[in-house]
Amino acid sequence: MRIYEGDVYAIFNKRFSSFALYDGKDVENFQPYQVLLRYEARKHDAMIIAGLRKWLASSHVIDEPNFSLLKEINEVGLVNLVCKVLHICKTTDDKWMAFIWDGTDVPPISIYKKPEDEEHNPLPLHFKPLPSSGDVLHTFPTVGTILRLIFDVECMPYILQLLKVRQWFKLFCVECKVHEGLWYGVFTSYSKIQDIPNVDILILERQSNYDCRSLGNLDRMPSWSFPWPSKITEVNCNAPFATLMDVLTCQKVRKKFRCVIRFVAVIPWRVEDFRSSDGVYRVKFTLEDPTARIHAYSYAEDGEKFFNGLSTGGLKRKLNELLGIPNSDDDGQEEIEGSARNPPWVQCCLKSHSIKRRRWIFDTKLVG
Repeated sequence: MRIYEGDVYAIFNKRFSSFALYDGKDVENFQPYQVLLRYEARKHDAMIIAGLRKWLASSHVIDEPNFSLLKEINEVGLVNLVCKVLHICKTTDDKWMAFIWDGTDVPPISIYKKPEDEEHNPLPLHFKPLPSSGDVLHTFPTVGTILRLIFDVECMPYILQLLKVRQWFKLFCVECKVHEGLWYGVFTSYSKIQDIPNVDILILERQSNYDCRSLGNLDRMPSWSFPWPSKITEVNCNAPFATLMDVLTCQKVRKKFRCVIRFVAVIPWRVEDFRSSDGVYRVKFTLEDPTARIHAYSYAEDGEKFFNGLSTGGLKRKLNELLGIPNSDDDGQEEIEGSARNPPWVQCCLKSHSIKRRRWIFDTKLVG
């Protein structure tokens, strides 16, 4: 078995290969309907065929379930999804993973990690890394969450033969989990898969919703930020709204964006350390929206504008508000120990440099 451009192929060598073709939907018959003359059946062939049929949902009678959109996932547990497979690869820990998508935004997750832990134990930018090839990344849609789907090792040899990149599938009993505020899915031994025709109403609905979102300006904002982002920040940038995936996949050397994001982490944590020894602002933030997490810097004059001349106390209060830290006192500086953080959606202007692979916050200020 080989993977080429995301699709799985069986390689046939005429010198020593043989094959037998079986009906994938017949759960009782183990006789092939076509074979190579030199094919010799083995004792465990029936077990392998039964295993393949086990993961193929169309080989069983399944009551028509309710299919959830990614935006409707609201708790850890099992869901049925209709998604497009964008890419398949192996992770650094040698597990198979698919990138799946339906054009909608997963709900934001509360952050439980303390902001002061970020320097030594940072929030990950991804549950698993993005594809190493930029060519693959640039084929991804830039609106809607791309969910990482991890496959159980035992069932992967069968599933790999069923999945096709750029095709839609029904996924049954996928287990949804959360890691460091990031959603991901697990295809377990209880999960099943079924391919569906491109004219299926479930596909047409999802594709139509995405087409509307990708063309509109306000529709590129996270669906969870409506009716409008928090007014903690003000921006002076007339660029159309963009997602963080727009930022990641932009191929222009220099580009400016206006995004609606959440500030989920900052380094350094103490506002007294935001300036370097020569008085220049040097602050690294972690930003997220439903499409990605990135690092962005508030630096020098852009930092002066962003922090808006706030006093140390005022800046602490505003930073807590920006990071979603609950406060127990009226002045907003006394934190509630051990509580979850739920950062608000805010506007932020970013400028990127694709060669340096860095992003900076500009034309944005905290409103005191």
